[in-house]
Amino acid sequence: MKNLKKHKGKLYLSSASAALLAAAVTPAVSVSADHIFPDVSDDHMYHDVINDLYEAGVVNGYDDGTFSSADPVTRAQAAMMMASMLDLDTSETESSFSDVHEGAWYAGAVNALHEAGYIDGVGKGMFAPKKEMSRAEFAELIVDAYDMERKEIEHPFEDLEKGSWYESAVETLYANGLISGLSETEFGPDHKIKRGDFAWLLATTDYKFGDKLPKPEEENFELSIMHTNDTHGHLDDIAKRVTAVEEVREEKPEALLLDAGDVFSGTLYFNEFKGQADLEFMNMMDYDMMTFGNHEFDLGSSPEGHQALADFVTKAEFPFVSSNVNFKDDENMNGLYKKYVSKLPSDGMAYNSIIKKVDGEEVGFFGLTTEETADISSPEAITFDDYIESAEDRVEALEQLGVDKIVALTHIGYDDNPAYDNDKLLAEVDGIDVIVGGHSHTALGEPTEVTTNENGDPKDPTVIVQAGQYGGDLGTLDVEFDEDGVVVGYAGELIDVSEKEADPEAAEILEGYSSQVDEIREEESGGVAAEAFPNPRTGDGGTVSVRNSETALGNLISDGMLDKAKEFNPDTIAAFQNSGGIRTSIDEGPITIGEILTVMPFGNTLATMELTGAEVKEALEHSVSNAPEESGGFLQVSGLNYTYDSSLDAGERVQSVTVNKDGEWVTLADDETYVIATNAFTAKGGDGYDVFADAYDEGRVTDLGQSDWEVFRDYVAEQGTVTPVTEERIVDEAEE
Repeated sequence: MKNLKKHKGKLYLSSASAALLAAAVTPAVSVSADHIFPDVSDDHMYHDVINDLYEAGVVNGYDDGTFSSADPVTRAQAAMMMASMLDLDTSETESSFSDVHEGAWYAGAVNALHEAGYIDGVGKGMFAPKKEMSRAEFAELIVDAYDMERKEIEHPFEDLEKGSWYESAVETLYANGLISGLSETEFGPDHKIKRGDFAWLLATTDYKFGDKLPKPEEENFELSIMHTNDTHGHLDDIAKRVTAVEEVREEKPEALLLDAGDVFSGTLYFNEFKGQADLEFMNMMDYDMMTFGNHEFDLGSSPEGHQALADFVTKAEFPFVSSNVNFKDDENMNGLYKKYVSKLPSDGMAYNSIIKKVDGEEVGFFGLTTEETADISSPEAITFDDYIESAEDRVEALEQLGVDKIVALTHIGYDDNPAYDNDKLLAEVDGIDVIVGGHSHTALGEPTEVTTNENGDPKDPTVIVQAGQYGGDLGTLDVEFDEDGVVVGYAGELIDVSEKEADPEAAEILEGYSSQVDEIREEESGGVAAEAFPNPRTGDGGTVSVRNSETALGNLISDGMLDKAKEFNPDTIAAFQNSGGIRTSIDEGPITIGEILTVMPFGNTLATMELTGAEVKEALEHSVSNAPEESGGFLQVSGLNYTYDSSLDAGERVQSVTVNKDGEWVTLADDETYVIATNAFTAKGGDGYDVFADAYDEGRVTDLGQSDWEVFRDYVAEQGTVTPVTEERIVDEAEE
């Protein structure tokens, strides 16, 4: 795929591109056409446009052969330059300006521009030919000279005086992607223009609106992206990720590195360092951008509020993009968010959208966070707008600025919750070319391409990627765009980070963190196992497995879930733990934090579901549908006992169900509603629990924000000494 154009396109200039190159009054010395000016080398940022203007007879250099890009431009020089560019008749030398004398080298140009209505004097019948032209003056001149339609548009410039004579001209140039600022928020209307800046802006304006210069050759453009999501504080392989990133950059130096959120929560690294350990490595890898996941807001209800999030943002050596999150009412975050499109984003700040220059091409980015965050995390005063409306607004804003390549950095899930995911986003919002996603922990081995809208009609392609979870994979994507910004090709893969060699520098840094975490891992929880709690699998040589039978460890874990859930909702009557989330056994003796994290490594959170008795039975039918074969979805239970017959057809196996209601075992009633605890993975329909997914979609699931391993740690500490016990909570009558 080709990734270069003859002309690099719009540039972010030291004088914000609102400048004017004037031809010098003295003739240029004769030099080679391939290298016209000795101070404008082949790799000079203005090389192509200066050559085009020189070959068109519009610019010259100084007597010594130099071009001097940094020199200012006088009003007389500007007039000469613009008149030549517009091919105006400059034969009339009689002037209405008292300081433009007949026969002056610039008189004809000034008169022609004034007669055409493109330029005015400075007052009192004066033109001030020797006065250096300001950026504001040039904005008016070039907008009028090229008869641009005046536009009003959102912009970041805080120094544009509302209602000023130049405001609409600056907004018009900004809307057409022709200027940026001296800085992120400063346009500098009174600053003087430079020759090099003018060459660039005059040429690029003519390419777009005029016919003096030959149009640049338009070739396809390639955008390369590396991406991560849902890393959740998993840093044991981070030094290997550093190596993977370096290897990609060796081949593709322009490749961007993006994160789709949920760096926070899930491991001891996060508990101990509150994201700062992750951030050190992200800064080391030169991430380009990140959006916020729901877990970034987990600490909002803590005494410190979102201080850890604010620290994470401010210490980041990259910007954040977030288009549907409102931070204004949060005391820690309200000063870190800018509600405008930024072309010059500052590190350690968040923006509602960003335009980034990649190999001379402008690429637009906006970010979305699932609206579920209000219910499944602890955002407190931070609120979330409708993500569809926010996406539509951002796409429109970016397109108004001339951006035709748009990337959505989203934490809303892939084919996840129908109310909040990329399917719905694409069904309702046009103009998105790439979605770099997260939230559903989906490992897309290859990019997914969507070429039809919700009605099945053809649409411009959108490419979707997501890189699983916990930093196990580094995603890569190469997208080819045609000259109209339409995706015409793509390729991508997931790179297995575990297969890489650790970067030595990163490994040394990691040791500083891991040594502290290892100490915590060896820390005793306060609970003691009187005997070992096995975690049997059929591969061990027997028929009993945690994935087809009640186990003592499953009972202990689910008992802890029920106990914690009752603290939040006393009506909670039972708890379910998917057996696939129980990874290993617990040895006899003191139970360490390390053991608990090995048993429950996924960092799932505790959730409650409101289910009818009939729905509970449906879930239990699914639990035993594969028995006596193993299934990761087999549920360990607390507060509920049931019998089933594995010899019967799936869906008709459950024989009886009783629940412990106020200390008495009673038969489950189909038409009663029960509060059931489980982990968020299962509550969202993980392991094929469609009945739970339906409840989730209907708003009958509440994420309590409590990490499963912490729930278990607290429970065994409270119990003190625990003994492995099975109590016939789950009985297969086929084996009686």
